[in-house]
Amino acid sequence: MGAVLEGVRLAVVGGDDREIYLIPELQKLGAEIIGLGLEKSPLLNSIEHAASFKELILKAEALLFPMFGADERGLVKAKYSNSPLFLNKEVLESIPPGVPLFIGFARPALKKAAEKLNITLYEIANRDDVAILNSIPSAEGAVQMAMEATNITIHSSASYVLGLGRFGTTLVHLLKGMGADVTVVARKSADLARAIEMGVKAIDYGQLADEINKAEIIFNTVPSLVLHREILDKVSREAVIIDIASIPGGTDFEYARMLGIRAQLAPGLPGIVAPKTAAKILAKVYPPIILEHLRANAIAVSRGGCSNEI
Repeated sequence: MGAVLEGVRLAVVGGDDREIYLIPELQKLGAEIIGLGLEKSPLLNSIEHAASFKELILKAEALLFPMFGADERGLVKAKYSNSPLFLNKEVLESIPPGVPLFIGFARPALKKAAEKLNITLYEIANRDDVAILNSIPSAEGAVQMAMEATNITIHSSASYVLGLGRFGTTLVHLLKGMGADVTVVARKSADLARAIEMGVKAIDYGQLADEINKAEIIFNTVPSLVLHREILDKVSREAVIIDIASIPGGTDFEYARMLGIRAQLAPGLPGIVAPKTAAKILAKVYPPIILEHLRANAIAVSRGGCSNEI
């Protein structure tokens, strides 16, 4: 690929182990990295560190926030930071025109604020290329969690997968390859047909209450409450639930605990089980988007304006 980001100044804010592998990949492409919230990282001496958001934003041509994003308070995940980092109104208002903000998941308040302030916001986790590639370490991580939580093998297990989206499809392939007896639970007729084409059992949510008692391992990928009390009442107390949906997941975890059902929420699996792979995925996705944005912005500036529309 070469030094496609030669001289481009990128700000990397907080994050987890993914950023520790991502930054060297971006540097190989020629990018100059300014970090914030990375003081305790192994990269202490290999990048420039900003003391504040104000300093960081003045130097950066693009802002890279973690895949996890920020919580409802604006708190940014920052495993290697000495102090909390908040993506708040003050920070957003200080972003100059034309400087894009990259983030994994953007909460509604952030999206609304970015629109109001005319900030170009790239929500990376929702891109097909990122989501499909990330589904590989996510699926492996989910199976690993199930193996650690059960006293049975994946082979021959009655494994239920709720949802057949980008992640669910990869998970079904993996489970089937390991010899599991897979049942897909989906809402759309096209997804049910796809499950049958994949050689696994398919049921819709209307059948779930009558079928869920057969499940030994339940993988939920649906980001809405599908494993609610009425369904959990019919789940075997020996079953294990691995919920990979975005926070807060699709399981009534408190009720599951009351019933004695082992239920685990597992967001951000790529950054936990395979941060190096996850970083390499991002290192392929970021450069063309950044370069396209910078080119479009330069053209807009040369014409006498500044565009945040790509």
